[in-house]
Amino acid sequence: MNEQEANRSNFIREIIDEHNRSGRFGGRVHTRFPPEPNGYLHIGHAKSICLNFGIAQDYGGLTNLRFDDTNPVKEDTEYVESIKDTIRWLGFDWGEREYYASDYFEVLYQNAVRLIEKGKAYVCDLTPDEVREYRGTLTEPGRESPYRNRSVEENLDLFRRMRAGEFPDGSRTLRAKIDMASPNLNLRDPIMYRILHAEHHRTGNKWCIYPMYDYAHCVSDSVEGITHSICTLEFEDHRPLYDWFLDELELYHPQQIEFARLNLTYTVMSKRKLLQLVQQNYVSGWDDPRMPTLAGMRRRGYTPEAIRKFADVVGVAKNNSVVDMELLEHVLRDDLNLRAKRRMAVLKPLKVVLDNYPADQVEEFEVPDFPQDPQSTTSRKIPFGRELYIEREDFMEVPPPKYFRLALGSEVRLMNAYYITCTKVVKDADGQVIEVHCTYDPETRGGMSADGRKVKGTIHWVSAQRAIEAEVRLYENLFTKKDPYEVEEGQDFLDNLNPRSLEVLTSCKLEPALAQAVIGESYQFMRNGYFCLDSVDTREGQLVFNRTISLVDSWAKMQGTSA
Repeated sequence: MNEQEANRSNFIREIIDEHNRSGRFGGRVHTRFPPEPNGYLHIGHAKSICLNFGIAQDYGGLTNLRFDDTNPVKEDTEYVESIKDTIRWLGFDWGEREYYASDYFEVLYQNAVRLIEKGKAYVCDLTPDEVREYRGTLTEPGRESPYRNRSVEENLDLFRRMRAGEFPDGSRTLRAKIDMASPNLNLRDPIMYRILHAEHHRTGNKWCIYPMYDYAHCVSDSVEGITHSICTLEFEDHRPLYDWFLDELELYHPQQIEFARLNLTYTVMSKRKLLQLVQQNYVSGWDDPRMPTLAGMRRRGYTPEAIRKFADVVGVAKNNSVVDMELLEHVLRDDLNLRAKRRMAVLKPLKVVLDNYPADQVEEFEVPDFPQDPQSTTSRKIPFGRELYIEREDFMEVPPPKYFRLALGSEVRLMNAYYITCTKVVKDADGQVIEVHCTYDPETRGGMSADGRKVKGTIHWVSAQRAIEAEVRLYENLFTKKDPYEVEEGQDFLDNLNPRSLEVLTSCKLEPALAQAVIGESYQFMRNGYFCLDSVDTREGQLVFNRTISLVDSWAKMQGTSA
């Protein structure tokens, strides 16, 4: 086993290897990714996608995409299309194997009838509150429903009438008859069907009873010939129910395997909470770049390669844990460092006038796109003139000790251009510096001194005459706490929202090459971070850039400290 194979080895692969040795599934590996179309996929789903598709690919198997569309009240075709688009963007393809739980509604119904005929399911008239009350607790057994011992004939009649729409929502359910005293609460006569008069996005009004996930997904797995039904850890206690349904129905039996879901600091992974952020306008939508949704991360400039690498680095575990956001950002920086073209952009501009530079002269500097890569040969030309823009924070009239950027009387290097020395400043009526005057040394073209003198400060710039303007959006974590659910009494997770999660800068000055920026391509704005064009708000004549991530790698610093 080589190093890459060793890193990818995990307990799920060990189970599959054992099945292949024993011949349980005839050497087949067939997985499925079963999202609910009730929201956009988030970074946690990426781990499951990479796991299901990746394992099948490695074993020469197949993966189905199956939508768990059993709750029409919360589902929408918008979510279906976004899920398919996101999976393709991540680099995976399900071929012709696109399925829906709704494809099997008739199969599920007929199998439910079989359980009734076997005396293993019954129609119950308890209200939802009464069902919870009768269920018992972890320390006390449940009580049997007074409707538990209805005859097979009565149950069949009531179930058929439920399907026919004779009863109102919530008035009756179909429950499996298992064991109300089981220590596993999932086996205490779980609900299989509920009445829900709602239009389904695929079946319309054909059905008014809908199966519950625990019942629908094991039968769907069986119908599709899935070998390994890989779920997150919260379904571990549901596995006996998965097995019970398939055994009682005498159906082909896949193996359910559970793994720890992905949790990240500074964010929430609950689709219900994410929907709340969207509906209450705390964010601009599911694809807001601050959201942990894959659509939001894509819009922000994350690459599919970085997300797949992150899923690989995190690995597959049996115990839940929380992964530092800094690790994800570290993996992203490593990826963007290799693919992002270098560009100069001044986000908070301050004008610089070179008094001894010819007013009508414009020259160009040829600058590599990837200066960190000696093998790269691509470059672009950057115009230089008498008037420039630098970052406002790169100048201080009265600097503190060890300040190596521009100040009155100090000399700095303009990146790839010349040495300049500040001679005076111009202020507005409020005493704010609005313009800096300097002289340049023509003997330092390209940023190198002919006499060998050195300066400690190097700053970036853009030509004032040739600069293009853009809006730039700077993002921070959406929440201020590593655990957004850590709140004071009377508060909720929304109280931990970061009021500085978005800063919008207008009239930023960018080098001309960025006029040809392409949506989906990443750029490193020198000293400012990695950026990309916003795919939603960018239009002709209006450039909008999102900062994907800053250049400061806190994860690498932490690792260095601990080393």
